[in-house]
Amino acid sequence: MPTTVQQEDTKPLLDRTLKALEKGSQFEIRNLIHSLYPAETALILESLTAEQRARVWAVIPPNVMGEILVRVHTEVAEGLLKITDRNDLIKAAENLESDDMVDLLQVLPEPLLSQVLESMGVHQRNRLESALAYDDHTAGGLMTLDVLTIRADVTLDVVLRYLRQRGNMPPSTDSLIVVDRNDHFQGILSLETLLTHDGATKVAAVMDTNATSIPYQTPAHDVAILFEQRDILSAPVVTDNGRLMGRITIDDVVDIIREEADHSIMSMAGLDEEQDMFAPVMTSAKRRAVWLGVNLFTAFLASWVIGLFEATLAEIVALAVLMPIVASMGGIAGSQTLTLVVRGLALRQVSGANAGRLLLKELSVGGVNGVLWAVVVALIGGVWFQSASLGLLLGAAMVINLVCAALAGASIPVVLDKVGIDPALAGGVLLTTVTDVIGFMAFLGLATIFLL
Repeated sequence: MPTTVQQEDTKPLLDRTLKALEKGSQFEIRNLIHSLYPAETALILESLTAEQRARVWAVIPPNVMGEILVRVHTEVAEGLLKITDRNDLIKAAENLESDDMVDLLQVLPEPLLSQVLESMGVHQRNRLESALAYDDHTAGGLMTLDVLTIRADVTLDVVLRYLRQRGNMPPSTDSLIVVDRNDHFQGILSLETLLTHDGATKVAAVMDTNATSIPYQTPAHDVAILFEQRDILSAPVVTDNGRLMGRITIDDVVDIIREEADHSIMSMAGLDEEQDMFAPVMTSAKRRAVWLGVNLFTAFLASWVIGLFEATLAEIVALAVLMPIVASMGGIAGSQTLTLVVRGLALRQVSGANAGRLLLKELSVGGVNGVLWAVVVALIGGVWFQSASLGLLLGAAMVINLVCAALAGASIPVVLDKVGIDPALAGGVLLTTVTDVIGFMAFLGLATIFLL
């Protein structure tokens, strides 16, 4: 009977697990975990403390351990490996597809890695060792080695007989890869074409010779964009001279997209997406201390700027009340531009050819919004403190800061990307520093010039 996935079925999984753990019922935990998909179990494990994970992990059968280990974050996987029996780990590895096997081997500590490799046959071990040589953030590191290949000079009937004799196909197979005698990629034969054309037809007559192939050194991010733009479900991976190495399937691309989304969110706070949410307190504190230290430096820089106008603030106390408005509005405006440009860089929509036009457009937007909100804050500030001149200065500072925020938000990520620094990681801190310093400098500087 078909299974229908509903939100109400999946949403309370964590709550049910926690309740079972509170009751101390291993039987109830076992029944719950055995009813889940590996990805659901991985999500639950990441949401538990180390002690709770150990209790759940104890009821998970070895044949699904491998699928779970390749889906949890690296730190969580490392913790689970420490409490996993060596024989169970070998069984877990045996049940994995080749690309998942590579992912698992990459997180194994050296003694375990050697033991798992030694338990395999020579042919499989050699294939996996060669796959481990590729960066896991490239097409070579993403590919699976399980590939069905055929020759162009055979008929479709021959291909069908071959598939029947084989008895099974690698998961996520939507097409067969056509190669020559030296394994050079020539095209693909979709299963749809195989099943709907006359059996006497040669493969060469119906294969797609324009199908996309991906060089093994292609970055994972570019692979994801290629799949999205061309609506493909799988693609062969080839060497520089076109020799077939493996294939990438859509499930691998979904993993890339999820990892990049996690990275973008976590990087904005200076965190690593592979970190354990329930890592020890001191471990988490040390990691976050670095980012807090950077932020403290920028805060002192902004405070130093304010200190330059200490005499002005002493004379006109209202400035201390109003100056956070200028910095805050600049920060929000700059963040909007920064987010837009970072996304454009990630999707390869921003380059040297159009960066100038984008900068001009964002400066124009900053100017329009600056004038609009300058009128609003000038009126409010003037009425509030019964000073038209103070309101005008507040409005002028607002225009200056919003234009500068647009400039910074558009240029900072482009510059960081050119020098090889992740814009999502460092862009926010730099932008906040710029908008705070310029906002305070503009407002207090204008007040010093015109009000004293």
